[in-house]
Amino acid sequence: MRDSEIVLNPNPLVKYLKKPSSEFTKADIMKYIHDKDIEMINLRYVADDGKLKTLNFVILSMEHLELLFSTGERVDGSSLFSFIEAGSSDLYVIPRFKTAFVNPFEDVPSLDILCSFFTSEGKPLESSPEYILKKAAHVFKESTGFEFKAMGELEYYVQSERIDMYQGIDQKGYHSSVPFANWEHFRKDAMRLIAQCGGKIKYGHSEVGNFVTETESYEQQEIEFLPVAAEDAVDQLIIAKWIVRMLGREYGVNISFAPKISVGKAGSGLHIHMLVEKDGQNMLVDNGNLGNIAKKMIAGVLDLATALTAFGNTIPTSYLRLVPHQEAPTYVCWGDRNRSALVRVPLGWLHGTDNMLKDANPLEETDNRNFSSKQTFEFRVADGSANVYLLVAGLIVSAQHGLEMKKSLEKANELYVPVNIFDGSFKTQLSKLDQLPTSCWDSARCLDEKREAFENNGVFPHGTLDSVIKGLKDFNDKDLSDKLFGNNEAIAEMVNKYLHWM
Repeated sequence: MRDSEIVLNPNPLVKYLKKPSSEFTKADIMKYIHDKDIEMINLRYVADDGKLKTLNFVILSMEHLELLFSTGERVDGSSLFSFIEAGSSDLYVIPRFKTAFVNPFEDVPSLDILCSFFTSEGKPLESSPEYILKKAAHVFKESTGFEFKAMGELEYYVQSERIDMYQGIDQKGYHSSVPFANWEHFRKDAMRLIAQCGGKIKYGHSEVGNFVTETESYEQQEIEFLPVAAEDAVDQLIIAKWIVRMLGREYGVNISFAPKISVGKAGSGLHIHMLVEKDGQNMLVDNGNLGNIAKKMIAGVLDLATALTAFGNTIPTSYLRLVPHQEAPTYVCWGDRNRSALVRVPLGWLHGTDNMLKDANPLEETDNRNFSSKQTFEFRVADGSANVYLLVAGLIVSAQHGLEMKKSLEKANELYVPVNIFDGSFKTQLSKLDQLPTSCWDSARCLDEKREAFENNGVFPHGTLDSVIKGLKDFNDKDLSDKLFGNNEAIAEMVNKYLHWM
């Protein structure tokens, strides 16, 4: 790690210990706690509902702390996971030291650490979402030789009392600045705290959605992350959602990651960008163009896309966002810079970009470095209801599926869309594309049909998929969109019901 990456790192543990978080040891964390007079430990873990759970400890002595870090603690698995019976429900939670961060909201100096689940035999809990992701990443690397990296785009709405001064134009909030973006200061505070807790942030900005009612103002924001190892990418999203909500409570505003906030207004997605590396080299690019590895991976994601909604779109209002003629996708296809497609290949730094710096700044020299390492492709379907561990695990499985699938390049070529899919010239081709599910019930059916791909290599346990399918079907929302069409009052009632579900 370069000196500047330590000196400028916002995470106080990285600065103090002078090493990246990936190298943190038990001794490192204990030294920080001792030297910085930390008084409490919060063990954190994520179960069925995708939210952080907490177990609090007052530090009694260094011996007490060492024992806690060595053995973890017992928890009731039947209260955390729907598939664990009460008769044999005890689990261990064991801290993962690389995830340690100083809790920015506690008055008493406190350190939080994410944990993994283990069984009574001391084995990883096969059905834990965190372990499923770990298995997916391991199998992918063992099979392909590539490291899978990911990054998320976290979209959310800030709901406050109505603000009339400098109102923005309805649904035109993209990249607005103060004073027309009223909650930029909130977003920047959230970004600073997320970075201090280990999140690798790319940038933040206001999003399209903004509107007012008679009494309230709604403003959509986004925080986007940098590509990191898949497990780390999900950990930082989980922590970031918690921080944004906690900060909202301090500000006295309501925060929602829900896929739909109001009828006719932009919903919030959770777009996931992906890339693979080998020996530090981005393998998506070949001779300055999107290569066959990328196209095969995209084909795999498209082939399993309808089933992936079971992990990424988990509540009935998810399917009120996935409607035609919006930026949210509805058809199984992909394209370059195409926001109407399910998979988008964003604008990269591949051709003709080496003179941009000099053109904007005549005193600079032409920069001929290769920036193709920044290239990703983006899965645009998921939303804030996602079980992010299962979603990213599913994307890894899908990418490997594409690399191993026969005729994956042919499939990628067939499903490539060069224009907005709702362009009139594309009408004939549109009729040939598969559509995404329109309800949780439909999503459950798709997962059941394609479950073999996810169970392959033992990544997703059979019982986990059964549990996901049952949970989706329990919403009993088959044909719900058709039933709700035009009934704004019923839609509003449903939106309110699921505002903080995830």
